[in-house]
Order: sequence, then C-alpha cells, then structure tokens
Amino acid sequence: MDIRNLLYRPTEAEKSAVDEVLGPPDSGWDGGSFGGLDGRVAYGGHAAREKRHMLLPALHAVQDAVGGVSRGALGYISDRLTVPPAEAYGVATFYALYGVDETGITTIHVCDDIICTQYGAEALCDSLDDALGSNGVRWERSPCLGQCDRAPAAMLHQPGKGYANAAPVDTRSVRAIGFDELDPGVVHQDRSELALLRRVGDVDPESLESYRASGGYETLSRAVDLGPMGVIEELERSNLRGRGGAAFPIGVKWRGVAEAPGPIKYVIANGDESEPGTFKDRLLMEGDPFAVVEAMTIYGFATGATHGYVYVRGEYPTAERRLTRAISQAREAGLLGADVAGSGFDFKLEVRRGAGAYICGEETALFASIEGHRGEPRQKPPFPTQHGLFGKPTGINNIETLLAALYALQIGGVPFSALGTEQSSGPKLFCVSGAVDRPGVYEVPFGATLGELLELSGAGKIGAVLLGGAAGSFVGPEAMSMPLTFEATRAAGATLGSGAVIVFDDDTDFGPVLARIARFFRDESCGQCVPCRIGTVRQEEALGRLSGGRPLGSRQEERKRLDDLARVMTDASICGLGQTAASAIQSAIRLGLPGAPQ
Repeated sequence: MDIRNLLYRPTEAEKSAVDEVLGPPDSGWDGGSFGGLDGRVAYGGHAAREKRHMLLPALHAVQDAVGGVSRGALGYISDRLTVPPAEAYGVATFYALYGVDETGITTIHVCDDIICTQYGAEALCDSLDDALGSNGVRWERSPCLGQCDRAPAAMLHQPGKGYANAAPVDTRSVRAIGFDELDPGVVHQDRSELALLRRVGDVDPESLESYRASGGYETLSRAVDLGPMGVIEELERSNLRGRGGAAFPIGVKWRGVAEAPGPIKYVIANGDESEPGTFKDRLLMEGDPFAVVEAMTIYGFATGATHGYVYVRGEYPTAERRLTRAISQAREAGLLGADVAGSGFDFKLEVRRGAGAYICGEETALFASIEGHRGEPRQKPPFPTQHGLFGKPTGINNIETLLAALYALQIGGVPFSALGTEQSSGPKLFCVSGAVDRPGVYEVPFGATLGELLELSGAGKIGAVLLGGAAGSFVGPEAMSMPLTFEATRAAGATLGSGAVIVFDDDTDFGPVLARIARFFRDESCGQCVPCRIGTVRQEEALGRLSGGRPLGSRQEERKRLDDLARVMTDASICGLGQTAASAIQSAIRLGLPGAPQ
C-alpha cells in the first residue's frame, strides 16, 4: 500500500462507519471542513491525540462495514485521530484480521491448527478453491479459532455483517456462506457439582434477571459490606493464584493496585485467549457474561479503579456481543456507572475487541493494543501495578481467574483455600480436545490426576498429551498419575499453562504437529526482539531440514543448532512468546515421540 493515505478520500460508507465510533469531526483539523480561522489555527490538538486509543475500534468499524481498510479510510482515520499515516498503517498491518487496501470481500478463515487438522482441516482446505469458485469470496488459513471442542472450525467475515463462527464445518456449510451464532458449548459434567461452570447452559446469558435469579450480584453486595481491603484480605486467605500460567497470587496483585498512588487506575479482563487448544474463557464469556461483569465491578471496587476494559479476542464475536449486552443491561439497572448499586462507587466498563494477534495475550502487549499501538510487549519492571495502561496503575487477570475470585468471595477465602492443595487452591478448568470422545471444558479440583481428567473426556489409547498448548510441553502415557497442580507439573518439567490438554493417539506422526507449532510461533512473533524474531524462523527451518532429510552438516549438528536456538530464545526473549516457543518441540525430542527429530 502507498502510505501517503492523506491523498485519498474515504467513501461515504467508510466515513459514516468511522464517525459512528468517533463522533462527527469538529474542524478541518480532524477530518471535517475548514472554515474561518480554522484554516490557519489548530484547536484541540492535545484532545485529538488523547483519542489515539480509538484507533483499533475505528479500524474495526471500517472493516465490518466494507470488508477491509482502504487507503482513503486509513487516511480519514489518521486525520480524525491525528495519527501519522505511516503509524496507522503499521498498526493496521500488524493485526491479522484487518484486510488492508482490499474491500468488499467476504473472507472465510479456516483453522488448520493441530486440533482441527486431526479432524480433517487439511482435506477441507484442499477442497475450498473448487467449492467457493470465483464469486467474490476468499478463504485464508487461520491459527486456532478457539472452537477446539467441535473441530474443524471456520470463521466468516461479511461486509456489513461482521463476524460469525462455524464448527464443525465442512465443504457444504462453507459453500453456503452463512454461519449462525453458536451455543457456548456443552458442559459434560453435572452442573450442580460445579462452581465456575454451574450457570453455563442453565442460565440465559442475555438476561440480567435470569442471572440474578441464580444468585448473581449477591457477591457484589457482600463485597460492598466487606469494603475494599476486606475483599483483598478475603482473596489473600483464599490463596487463589492466577489461572493464566504465571500462577501469581491474586490477593498480592489486587493489593498492589489498591495501594498504588494516584487517583486514576484501571482494571482489565484479559479475554484474548489465543493459545492453541484453549477455549475455557470463551465458554465463560459466552455462557456467563454477567458473572464477568460482576467480577470486574468488584475488581474495580477493591482496587479503587473507576474504569475497566474487557479485552475480547477478535475471533470471539459471540462473546463480544454478549458481554456488550450484559454491560448495557447492568448499566441500565444501576449496577455500573455512577454510584454502583447505591455504594457510592463509580465504575465504567467497556469491551475492546482484539484483531488477531496472539502476542496481545501478554499483558503489556494488550495495554499497547488498547492504547492504539502495535501489540508489542514492554520490558518489566516497571510492573503493571505501578505503570500499566496509559501509564497508570493497572490490574489485569484472565476470565477464569476473575470468576474464581468471584467464587472465592462467595464462599469465603478459607473454604476456598481448603479446595485442592496448599499451593494450588480452588477448582480449575481444563480444555480437553484432540483424540477424545467428549472434547470440552472440564472443571476438577486441583490435585485430580491427568488420567482422571482424560477418563472424564473418554480418551482411548494415548500416544502423548500436550499440556498448556503450543507454549506447553508434551508428556507421555506414564504421566497419567501426575496430579494436575502447579507444583506437580513444575516438578515434572511441564506446565498447566492456559489449561489446554491436547490428546494424541498412539499412531500419531508428530513431525507435522511440531512443524505446525513452529510455524505458529514464527507467524505470531511480534518481531520486536532479535532472539524471538530470528529464533522462531531458524527453529522452523531446522525442523524442516531434519524432517526432509537434508540437515546442514550432520543430524547431530542440526540437533545441537535446535538446542542452541531454544536456549537463546528462552533466556533472552523479552516476553513469554519467545521464552516458550521451543518448549513443546524440545519436550517432544526428549520423549522421543514418533516423527520428532532424533
């Protein structure tokens, strides 16, 4: 694209889409008509620059309206937000879901990741050119779409209609070019015995009345009675740790935000769940959105934050719609906004949509995305509790963690800490997919074994299990007795990570699986740091040479090269993407899995 975007003008449809998000322009300096002194004097430059955080919403508005972001649209957005056109172009091209300089096209994103491939995604891809023909529809390969419990999956984007998911999908359904909204998914367990999943499929996710009838918002009332420090002390007693892989104590994090100086603070729900094989947060956002809103309201109350964001993965359109409706209903009922539930506490909550970037699951990259920048991680320290979103103290947790905190406050910190083990308390969600009879999200107490979990899902003869998704590690059948706790998996050299549990049967060739994992990290690296930017490419190349029988030098030298790359990426990358990009591949080699380099 020619980045001299100010030379091009938007269509009326593009202009209307942007204005609907940003409001009408006030002057010629932000996209309107010049008049009077307006041609010689600039007013409101600082105020316009403060709108930079609206860059992604504006790009989404155009993408949804016309199917892509043209030169004229990008130039108009640059005008409206006083963002240099080259910067706006750099942001638009960073995110996979924006189609730059191509409008009016219906796009089908077909998942070809490791789970969908087990269910025929490659055969589907091979048939799509003939199935779709040349009728103004294109298709693209996509990394995991978070529909692993009903693979193979696809996502449709139609100009003027936005996004819709389909799963499972076949050639006939793709050819129909019309996907209906999916249900959250089936809970295979008895909901009466569950905590985090008890409402999914039982309570209407679009009705505040239905949520309140199930006990919703009683915990907010209890939190108000406890007071901010009382809430934090209860969470400290619960020994609740984060469910995103880092396992950081939640009471410590919330206290850090509460005690940070300054009147402006933020809280964020991280719903950018992009780890292959992970879909638990999608199920919660789609099936129990009011619980997310209630948990975020308590988060703001306890920490002193008056503004919160729910950052939802761009590939989760149903979650975005349901959360937006839940926020609107809560606001109308006086449960958001000024004087929440008569408590004297003000709290504003809004949804922000991601745009297809795995790296934005990293907390500081997510901050950058909300602020209207490329999703590139920042060095830590300073940590988010001191310097986070917009440079202010910020608390951020993923969706499962927030609902676990809501449950801990509901039953009390001490009873919650009695669930599971001393170091891993409470219930835990696992996303089981792959070679099982009943893929889905399962809730078990910490300490249940891997074998017990897989028995619930109907696994057969197991060749290996990938724990934690692409950033995790393979374990063999001998690990079935391993307790699923932070401490036990750490001692075994594995990780719970995002809660993904991907099962492979005993006749799997792991060569293509490892190649897909390597390609995933190569594509998803933000490119900011050399160890990750170069290391992920070299890792994929070395795997390809080994699998093709054409190593550089001997196979031993090529293997050593892979080991060296893994060590450098792990030790020197800025964020967790590069630090874990070799984990699954190295574990497959150590286990001697069929098809792994030996």
